[in-house]
Amino acid sequence: MANPSASRHAVLLQRMRDGDRLSLYDQLMLIFSLSLPAVLAQLSSIAMSYIDASMVGHLGQLEGAAIGIVSSSTWLIWGLSYSCVVGFTVQTAHLIGAKKNDEAHSLMKLAFAVNSIFTVIFTGIILGISPFVPRWLGAGDLIYRDAFLYFFIFALSLPVIQFNSLATGMLQCSGNMRFPSIVQILMGVLNVAFNYLFIYVFNMGVKGAAIATLLARLITTVLLLFYLLFKSDLLALKYVGKMARDRAYLFKAFKIGLPVAFEQMIMSGGQVAFTKIVSPLGELALSANSFAITAESLCYMPAYGLSSAATTITGQCYGSGQKKLTWHLGWLTTSVGITLQIITGALMFVFARQMIGFISPDPAIIELGAAVLMIEAFSEPFYGASLVASGALAGTGDTLVPSCIKFFSMWMIRIPLALFLRGRYGLEGVWFAMSFELCVRGILFLLRLGGKSWTK
Repeated sequence: MANPSASRHAVLLQRMRDGDRLSLYDQLMLIFSLSLPAVLAQLSSIAMSYIDASMVGHLGQLEGAAIGIVSSSTWLIWGLSYSCVVGFTVQTAHLIGAKKNDEAHSLMKLAFAVNSIFTVIFTGIILGISPFVPRWLGAGDLIYRDAFLYFFIFALSLPVIQFNSLATGMLQCSGNMRFPSIVQILMGVLNVAFNYLFIYVFNMGVKGAAIATLLARLITTVLLLFYLLFKSDLLALKYVGKMARDRAYLFKAFKIGLPVAFEQMIMSGGQVAFTKIVSPLGELALSANSFAITAESLCYMPAYGLSSAATTITGQCYGSGQKKLTWHLGWLTTSVGITLQIITGALMFVFARQMIGFISPDPAIIELGAAVLMIEAFSEPFYGASLVASGALAGTGDTLVPSCIKFFSMWMIRIPLALFLRGRYGLEGVWFAMSFELCVRGILFLLRLGGKSWTK
C-alpha cells in the first residue's frame, strides 16, 4: 500500500506496482512527475554547457575546433561506460516493480563490483591511446596539443563518470528522479564557476575547461554515491544483504548491455566518422559544427529526460507483470516527447542565429551554424520519438532491435549521404544528411514501439 506522506510519483509508482488501475490522468501525472525533474535538469545542464561552450568559443576558433574534433570520441567512450551500467539498472527496476527489494539491493552490490573492475581496465586503455586519438581524427598541428590535453583529462575522469552513471541509474530506476536531477543542475553550475576560474583567472584555456568539468563531476559523484548508499529509501546500505552471486543476473546484464555497447560504438563511431567528414572543410566548419551541436542539444535534451522517465516507468511496470499497461505507457510517454520536440524544433528554427551568436561572436561561424540548425529543426520531432521510444524499450530489456535500427540509419543512410553531399554543399549538405537520417530513425522506432514483441 502506498505511503500517504510519499511524493505524488512515488504513490503512483506504488499503485502501479500493486496492480491498481491508473486512469489516463494518473498515467499522465506519473509521466510528468517523473520526467519534469529530469527535463529541467537536462535543460539546466545544457544551458550550462551552452555557457561553457561560449567561454571556450570566445577564446578563439582554434580552441573551439580542438574541443570539437575530440568531442565525438568522448561520447563514444561515455557510451561504452554506460553499457556496463544499463544491464544492472534495468534489472533493478524489474525487481523493484516485482516488489523484490532485497534482491534489488543485492544486485546493486554486484553492479558496483563489476563496474569497479570494468572502469580500472577501461581507463587504462583509454589513457594509453589518448596521444593518438586527435591525430586519428584529423587534428592539425595548430590544434593537436589542446585536443590531446582535453582528451587526456577526460580519460582521467572515467572512473568518476562510471560511478556517476551507476549511482544516477540506480536512483532513477528506483523511482527517485528528483535528487539526480538536482545534482545534475548543481554540476552545471559548478562547471561554469570552475570554467571561469580555470579558463580566465588561471588563464589555462582548453586545459582549464577540461579540469573544470572533471572537478564539477567529481563533487557531484560523491554526493550521488552518498545519497544512494546512505539515504535511498530502497537501496541504502542500511538494508543488510549479501551481494548477488546468481550468474543469471550477470548473463542478463550482459544480454542487455552488449547491444547497448554495440549501439554506442555504432552511434559514437558514426559521430567520429561524421567529424572526419567535416574536418576537410576547415577550422570554420569544424567550429560551426561543434557549436551547432551544442546549440541543438538545448532542444533535444528534454527528450533525454523523458527517456529516463520512460525507462523507469516501463521497467517497473514490466517487472510487475502488467504487459498491456507497459505498452500503453511506452506509447504515451513517447507521444509527450514528440509534442515537446515539435515545440523546441520550432523555437530552434526561429532563433538559430541568436543561439549560435551566444556561443561565438564570429560572424562567419554564426552564419554557417545558424544555417545548419535551421536544416536540423525539421527532424527534431522524429529525433524525440527515437530518444523516448528507445528509453521505453530499454525498460523491458529490449536493446538489440533498437541497436540494429541505429546501425542501419547511421551507417547505411547518414554517413554515405553526408559523404555524397559534402563536396557540393559543404557543411549544409552534411547536416541535411543527418536531418534526413533522424527522420528515418524516428519512423523505425515508432514502428518497433507499435508492435507488442518488446513487452513479451
